[in-house]
Amino acid sequence: MTPSETEVRALVREILTRLEKQAGQAAPAPEAYARPAPGPDPRPPAPAPAPGRAPGRAPGRAPGRAPAPRRLITADDLAAIPAGGSLDIAPNAIITPLAQDLARERGIDLRSSQAAAVRPAGPAARAVAIGADHGGFALKEQLKPYLAELGYEPVDVGAHGKDSVDYPDFAFAVASLVAQGRCAAGIVIDGAGIGSCMAANKVPGVRASMCYDVSTAANAREHNHANVLTLGAGLVGAGLARQIVKTWLETPWGGDRHARRVDKITAIEKRFSK
Repeated sequence: MTPSETEVRALVREILTRLEKQAGQAAPAPEAYARPAPGPDPRPPAPAPAPGRAPGRAPGRAPGRAPAPRRLITADDLAAIPAGGSLDIAPNAIITPLAQDLARERGIDLRSSQAAAVRPAGPAARAVAIGADHGGFALKEQLKPYLAELGYEPVDVGAHGKDSVDYPDFAFAVASLVAQGRCAAGIVIDGAGIGSCMAANKVPGVRASMCYDVSTAANAREHNHANVLTLGAGLVGAGLARQIVKTWLETPWGGDRHARRVDKITAIEKRFSK
């Protein structure tokens, strides 16, 4: 039975919530960083401000300078933003499901700042989202233990059986986790790998690559900075798929002249995302 859009969104939200809880267990709670109650200040009084400098202004910071884009966005971060307002966020900022709903309801624009790009940290740095339709289910099940063997944590978004389903639903689920920085990379498997690649690339911030050998896997990562891999279970066997996955995950981003070209890909995406 084909899952509805509501069911797919619920699945994505469930996975995001689970990862958020895992991250909370791995890191101190926000309250751990709260300031202690103020007491007597042992420091000597601050000197009078120099002529020409406004009191209370830190040297080297221009007045009115915006704070750095946020990396973790919660509903509390949006509470003070008026309806129709905007908030600068890092390109792969983690946005909680409740914050996403609130932003949509109040028309808040979460603007991505390319200069503030950050890499996934903590549990997400080794998390790889993986999903497949009925045609890729068997290969997905074979690749999950291999990902663990390589030191990654597979995050399975389905499908969970061989009943006929629609590949765009699972491409969207995987791409969403990657775009939000909840997983460092993603893998989607269908019969040919083409349709899932098309669907994943509709999610802003995703650069999906359909690879069929180790050469295309290395090229996609080094030259194109791909963050989602799509495979065709009808085109590659389990042995070759493992080689492709290992090469794709371990090939570093080349940067340099390739960065300029990938920036142009991102610029095209932004032109049609307004």
